[in-house]
Amino acid sequence: MPNMFTQMDAVCHRFEELSIRLNQPDTAADPALFRRLMREYHDAEPVVQAYRAWQTAQDHLAQAKALLEEPGALDPDFKQMIQQEISEKSQDVEKLENNLKILLLPKDVNDGKNVIVEIRGGAGGEEAALFAHSLLRMYTMYVQSRGWQLEMLNLNETELGGVKEAIFSVDGAGAYNRLKYESGVHRVQRVPETETQGRIHTSTATVAVMPQAEEVDFALDMKDLRIDTFRSSGAGGQHINKTSSAIRVTHLPTGMVVECQNERSQFQNKDKALEILRSRLLAQKQKQQQDAINASRQGQVGTGDRSEKIRTYNFPQDRCTDHRIGLTVHNLSKIMDGNLDEVIDALATREQAEKLQKLNEQG
Repeated sequence: MPNMFTQMDAVCHRFEELSIRLNQPDTAADPALFRRLMREYHDAEPVVQAYRAWQTAQDHLAQAKALLEEPGALDPDFKQMIQQEISEKSQDVEKLENNLKILLLPKDVNDGKNVIVEIRGGAGGEEAALFAHSLLRMYTMYVQSRGWQLEMLNLNETELGGVKEAIFSVDGAGAYNRLKYESGVHRVQRVPETETQGRIHTSTATVAVMPQAEEVDFALDMKDLRIDTFRSSGAGGQHINKTSSAIRVTHLPTGMVVECQNERSQFQNKDKALEILRSRLLAQKQKQQQDAINASRQGQVGTGDRSEKIRTYNFPQDRCTDHRIGLTVHNLSKIMDGNLDEVIDALATREQAEKLQKLNEQG
């Protein structure tokens, strides 16, 4: 494992350096620097601990093997006992080595970011909009269960309570790391409330999960933007604003359009619209970069493309099927109430296994 040794030497050296830096007065005097270094320290800590545990296990294995060279090893019972210990220590080393490899797998650069999620009703008319509302409720409950913060940025509802479009941000540790698997087309099979013949309808909704971009991630040139104002309106003409506080921002180079009308202030709506636009443009840029190098992820847990059908929610059969990994979970009401960890854990485990397999093949 020469590559792993080299990598671990660098991680341990950086960890010791961070430990020293964090105890220096000039670091404590700069809150932003202190937070950044502390976050890096906490990220490195489990890797260093795993490496030290692996080194200790290696030492114990070497000591057990050395006992076979002792004069007493000629005794059959003693030899059998030592060989059993060597077998157990070898398994410990293998397990710890595998754990260390997992910790050293390349991290998604966006895993530590907050997210912006966009949900839109797809094929299926009003039933698709009602399904989009069900997904919004599902994610809202999941966010609450994780202790994260959700802020609605834009909500466009139908008269029957469906959702044409919902855009919201999620702020919390690991938000992108968990929610990134939700990007794609979600399909529902159920009997709509408006269906008199009891026929099962198939509808879709699209979900896009983007890392929340800050100005340092993607700088917008205001010359590339056209900003228009209009009056806010809700479903059926409700909540009509007498002032033109709603904002529509058009990114001229790409033609990308963002509307925001949830805030009462024109300035607040503008800030939210720019936040969404910045995140969309960053996601587009990263997708273009990823497409050039991403052949390895094809066929694993999906490309994350919003045009890809990723999951089916079948109400008559009370099941949820994730097509990327062939996972079927029953008790659909539990899923729709935001209990998504079983599905997300399975997706994360599969992706991890694929990365580990590739690392072993390269090694």
